[in-house]
Amino acid sequence: MNYRHAFHAGGFADVIKHIVLARILTYLQDKPAAFRVIDTHAGAGVYDLTGDEGRRGGEWLTGIARVMQARFSETTASLVAPYLDIVRAFNSQRELEVYPGSPLIARALLRPQDRQTACEVEPKARKHLIDALRRDTQARVVDLDGWLALPAFVPPNERRGLVLVDPPYEQKDEFERMAEGFAEAFAKWPTGSYLLWYPVKSRRATDSLARHVAQAVGGGPSLGKCLRLEFSVAPQNAGTNLTSAGLLIVNPPWTLAGELRTILPELEKPLGQGGAGRYKLETPKP
Repeated sequence: MNYRHAFHAGGFADVIKHIVLARILTYLQDKPAAFRVIDTHAGAGVYDLTGDEGRRGGEWLTGIARVMQARFSETTASLVAPYLDIVRAFNSQRELEVYPGSPLIARALLRPQDRQTACEVEPKARKHLIDALRRDTQARVVDLDGWLALPAFVPPNERRGLVLVDPPYEQKDEFERMAEGFAEAFAKWPTGSYLLWYPVKSRRATDSLARHVAQAVGGGPSLGKCLRLEFSVAPQNAGTNLTSAGLLIVNPPWTLAGELRTILPELEKPLGQGGAGRYKLETPKP
């Protein structure tokens, strides 16, 4: 699978991932101690929804565009507000023209004492990311392969924070590299939070990844916790666009599971394609 992000920016997978990202960082803000966000496969930072790739992919039309127009309960509206407010800040009040990627969403939720490390090796994407961050002193863009960065940058000096791992899945072994890289990083920083994204194309591959992550968490020096979230907007058929994606969330905030059980049912209708979407939220078993 080639997950070139410019074609998929603002799609349902981004919406789910970025809502979770915003909820975790909002929780980290509750304590005054500094935290760090490490983004191993950061991408270009900002994506033009009106450009050639955005128009050709068009996934934002059934993703963020629908969510921006959806009516939520008061509780869910307050929970998704940090995320939607960031998206709105990048756009005019009437038009949805650009979509901020993970580094820009994370940057918007940093306080003065917090820091961000964003890794990107593709030259064009890295240049766009540097331009998007405007050489921000709190956000460092690093020309380093994300799989090398994953164990290299933990634990951070701040001792609190989140590692986001969202590779392009262009190589056949990236599920294995995710499992191995996470296990190595977790052994070095078992108290950090981790957000691992994956496409759901092969049930065998996704179940194997969840099992390996759960094994690493359960066998670590401290008893960790792990959530597995999968969201599907339609049945997955061969040769079609991605319709199901997942997240493994290690050391989630204690509030997150309850928040997701409130938010996710209200996303099933706006994100569903040809019917309501569906989600699964569970604790993976080793």
